[in-house]
Amino acid sequence: MNNESDDKIAELYKTQISLTEWLANIGHTKTTQIRAEDNDKTERLRAINRIIEIPFDDPIQFASASELTLENPQFAQLLKTKGQQLCALRLIPLDKNLPKLRMRGRTINGAYAWFQQQPIDPKAYRADFRHHAEKSNWATIFVINKYGISGEIIRGGHHQLTQGRIDDKLGPRAFHFDYKTWKMSPRDSAALAEIKRQVEVLHVKSADQRKALTAEFGATFSHNYLNGYFETAQDDENDLEFVDYSRELGDMYDDFLINLEPEPALLQGRGASAGITSGTVKIITSPDDSVTADTVMVCTVTSPDLVGQMQIAAAIVTDQGGILSHAAIVARELGKPCIVGTSSATKILRDGQTVTVDGAKGTVKVIDE
Repeated sequence: MNNESDDKIAELYKTQISLTEWLANIGHTKTTQIRAEDNDKTERLRAINRIIEIPFDDPIQFASASELTLENPQFAQLLKTKGQQLCALRLIPLDKNLPKLRMRGRTINGAYAWFQQQPIDPKAYRADFRHHAEKSNWATIFVINKYGISGEIIRGGHHQLTQGRIDDKLGPRAFHFDYKTWKMSPRDSAALAEIKRQVEVLHVKSADQRKALTAEFGATFSHNYLNGYFETAQDDENDLEFVDYSRELGDMYDDFLINLEPEPALLQGRGASAGITSGTVKIITSPDDSVTADTVMVCTVTSPDLVGQMQIAAAIVTDQGGILSHAAIVARELGKPCIVGTSSATKILRDGQTVTVDGAKGTVKVIDE
């Protein structure tokens, strides 16, 4: 990865926030539980790995960020031997009320310099250094529940799916497996083979292993697949890693089912949050753009500085984004119909049009010019 690409990813993480921060910004009642779940995901993945040998992003950990000093032999050795390797640094709060801090796409030396600039008490955080691949082959986000296995896969970085800024020319391939038949749109045989490989890791055929996972952290299963919300990344060395497993998000999405059957409409995207509503189109280009309760908010991609408009608007339609991106999850929790990945909403729709948004079908239909 060249320095320009590194800098772009580093800059992205300066402007993008974690899902728990998104949820905190809308006053979500389960922010604390979801933050705790996120902070403990490494330990949970490690516990799963002990039972079913799941590949996961196992970090180099320091119990306290106060250990990130040259006086600490372990950390000094890390800088000496791996200082030029790209990494992702996560500062995990020991106090559940503190925010998580993170940096990705810099060398370990660069991440250390970033850490030194943070206005925090290092004793209040632990530090996780994770591998950052120079090139990502595949990334997925999916949910396993009683309805099946549903999500999206792209050729690109995991951060693209979570933040909704997707460079893959084909866009996300949405998929659904009802425990009988696989469906994918757009169809991509290589992507389908990859997602089948990934979910098979979570197919726990042994009753003893299912019992052990249930005893370990209350795991539940559908057709012997481990229920929950999952994120994965696969780098240029063909190494698959599960980077997130959340029971809380899995419970929030226990009714999640992707609609892969498009119907004729002025505009078609992916339904990220169900509901049907009509309103007046407003193309949003700035956090200062005003919206009302009957505004259909249309933008390139939702971002943290647009949360205020998202809370007010009747519906949300975007050019980019994924059905399980942070912004899509927030829209769903706000109860707003939301359509993502239309490619051209900001070009086709015009200010003042009256439209109907169907968040389940992913369609926008014009009622009145």
